[in-house]
Formats: sequence, C-alpha cells, structure tokens
Amino acid sequence: MPKVTPLIVVIALSSVAAGAIHAAAADATKTRFSYKNGKGDTESVPVVSTYYKKKIQHPLAKVDHNLDPKMMRAATIAQERANAHSKSLCWRYVKQALVASGVINSYPKTAYAKEAGQELVKDYGFKKLPVRDPFKAPVGAVLVYGANRAAGHVEIRTRDGFVSDFKSRVPSPRHLVGVYAKS
Repeated sequence: MPKVTPLIVVIALSSVAAGAIHAAAADATKTRFSYKNGKGDTESVPVVSTYYKKKIQHPLAKVDHNLDPKMMRAATIAQERANAHSKSLCWRYVKQALVASGVINSYPKTAYAKEAGQELVKDYGFKKLPVRDPFKAPVGAVLVYGANRAAGHVEIRTRDGFVSDFKSRVPSPRHLVGVYAKS
C-alpha cells in the first residue's frame, strides 16, 4: 500500500499543475490589461503579443579626427540645449551651437534650414562630405534636409543620434541635401 500513495500524490499534483497552466493560457489570450490609475479609475492597455524578429539597430557614429574638434563640441552643446520635442527652431538651435563652440565666428544670416549648407560652404569654410547615408555621417557633421514648400530641416550628428532643437535616435525622413563639416 505505501507504494500506491506516492503515485496518487504525483497524479494529484500533475492535475493541479495542468489546471494552473490552463488558467495561465486563458489569461494569455486576453488582448487588454486592466489596472487602476493614481485617481482610482480603472484603465486598460493593449497587451503586446507579437514582436519583431529582427532587432532594429542603428550604428554609433564614428569620430573623424580630420575634422575640426570644435565640431564635436558643437554636437555636445546642441545636445545639452535640445528639447524632448521639436519647437520648429532647428536652424536657430544649430546656429547657436556652432557659434557657442567656436566653429563659426558670426551668426549665420539665412532664415531657412534648407539654405544652411550653401551658407556654411560659402561664408564659413565648410565642405560638403561625400556621404549619402545620415547614419554614416561623422560626429559633429551638419546634415541639411530640403523641402519643396517648407523651411527644410538641419541637424547635427551625435555619437548615438541626431540633434537640433530636439534629440532623436533616427535622422529626419526628409530628402537629405548634404552633409557638411569643417576641417
């Protein structure tokens, strides 16, 4: 008789475990998660059930030692002054970072961001780099984006992203006019 008792215990535990697994599977099929917020109201959010198989990774920017070291300082200054969200003042913030770092000695005159590259080359000794991919731009490079009926966009490449009047891990979706840097 003592040999039968452990067998009954194993069967009983396995049926309890099977019931718990079934309950967990039933909870996993729920599409929303409910909770109480700080005010005591019940809220719900969707449950994430699918994931991207391939992780999206963006490489860190390389430091080009042939460029003026003040360009990297401009990237740092712009990053320190940047906001979480755009204020539609990208060219103003980039101008201020370039002047504060000493890369340029006077405040640029152009009003539109899409004109920034032309002015930087003509008046401040910048050169257009042969880079077509924003992720391959060196740290401190100024990226200028065009627009047909808008002001365009300008940003500075940082080690792990892009910055103008706001910080971003990805570049602007606009058409890249050019990547500019000073040697």
